[in-house]
Amino acid sequence: MAAGGDAVGGLPSRWDRLGVYDADPEAVGKSYAREGGFIHDIEQFDAAFFGISPREAVSMDPQQRLVLETAWEALERAGVRPESLGGSNAGVYLGAMTSDYGHQGHDLDALDGYTSTGYASSVVSGRVSYTLGLQGPAVTVDTACSSSLVALHLAANALRQGECDFALAGGVTVMNTPALFVEFSRLKGMAADGRCKSFSAAADGAGWAEGVGVLVLKRLSAAERDGDRVLAVIRGSAVNQDGRSQGLTAPNGPSQQRVVQAALDASRLSPADIDAIEAHGTGTSLGDPIEAGALAEVFGPGRAVDQPVWLGSSKSNIGHAQAAAGVAGVMKMILALQHETLPKTLHADEPSPHVQWEGSGLALVQEARPWAREGGRVRRAGVSSFGLSGTNAHVIVEEPPTAEEPASEVVGPVPVPVPVVVSGLGEGAVRESAGRWASWLETRPGAGLVDVAVTAARHRTHFEHRASIAAEDMSGLVEALRALAAGEAHDAVVTGTAQRRGRWCSSIPGRVRSGSAWDANCSRPVPCSARRSRLVMRR
Repeated sequence: MAAGGDAVGGLPSRWDRLGVYDADPEAVGKSYAREGGFIHDIEQFDAAFFGISPREAVSMDPQQRLVLETAWEALERAGVRPESLGGSNAGVYLGAMTSDYGHQGHDLDALDGYTSTGYASSVVSGRVSYTLGLQGPAVTVDTACSSSLVALHLAANALRQGECDFALAGGVTVMNTPALFVEFSRLKGMAADGRCKSFSAAADGAGWAEGVGVLVLKRLSAAERDGDRVLAVIRGSAVNQDGRSQGLTAPNGPSQQRVVQAALDASRLSPADIDAIEAHGTGTSLGDPIEAGALAEVFGPGRAVDQPVWLGSSKSNIGHAQAAAGVAGVMKMILALQHETLPKTLHADEPSPHVQWEGSGLALVQEARPWAREGGRVRRAGVSSFGLSGTNAHVIVEEPPTAEEPASEVVGPVPVPVPVVVSGLGEGAVRESAGRWASWLETRPGAGLVDVAVTAARHRTHFEHRASIAAEDMSGLVEALRALAAGEAHDAVVTGTAQRRGRWCSSIPGRVRSGSAWDANCSRPVPCSARRSRLVMRR
């Protein structure tokens, strides 16, 4: 995003047979837009990995499949072994709009025992809880485009109230059919090029997209206690409804203003404490000016001209991901905090003339700009999502408390080889995992060897098929991983299978005198416990 990436592209191959595109906006049953933000190859799903039969997998909405995969990846990204959560009160809060997967055909003879669970939106969250063995709340939220932000709001409140001690929150949208494209073509509500031109003079309609995102949540005190890496803090949030207004689907400026102010109140913050806003910003000539006007009512009064609230929208990069749009915006602002950069808003060379920018307290991020830490000021951003049915949400995220990064136990080569474990459900999965590890390490020369070994050993699930690599330095590890990925023999690689977990044992051959060379080596900073080694020798 910081580089101005545009993820919008052509229509997916799964729509090819339908011949949906027609440049004529009046063509019935057609779409005059032939680009959007799509997740390609959604049919590729490793059902066996999650213990799902091929027959059931076919009946599953791709939204369920994507959420399972993404939840697993999010947990691994957070250093949480998914199986460690089994039996806990962890909750799952996911936004998902009505599925169109079951509307692709109406053959009653094709219905089977998996149809109901495969299509039901409630199972989007329920299946994650079932697969991981989670016993906290499992809630699927459908408030249209604000679904994932409302889900995040509910998850954060559940954590604060003690309903759960751990939560997954996010959202997913997959357009299995072009129905939405066709419908909005009839409404003339789509951008012909499929791109959201948020707050731009060129705004000409929404650009629809697919997406999936999952966040891992804990109470801040628990995360600090457990030594977790905290990426951001949910300072506060709010949800409201338009109620009776100009129309069911019409944006309501006063309601948007109220939800932003309510989130500030819940966070015990003032408008001056906010640096940036990740806006709903769908790129419509009606909605964007209304949203900007509502924000100006909150942030304009008393705002210094040289310290505006910086306004942008990830929809300009990836399109409007509907039920996943809110979580995409939160992810963008977390990344902006990490990289100390506010990404540019694409397609906004000229700001919308329908927005009264002067005196609004707002400024459009037209080029990437630094967002560095300054003195004792805490960097914060608001994220907005507004649903088609009138449900609005606003979440305020802030940078985490400053904490010292834990030093790597060993920097550079180590005196004895370090075991790095890679595993999978089959030999092919082991090779694929090894290749991913190698690619990741090649782009991160500063990674510590011991850190990698600890992550692989303690923060990844160990499957039946395994490989252990004895590495003395990072270059040797990458070389061995590449050999493993290619199915080639390597002196540092040992492969095998583990049918069940055994007990750990350390064996020391012969006698070792205190003060010997071996004993001295044990005292060096290697990834084993010298204290335990001496205890074994004494016994």
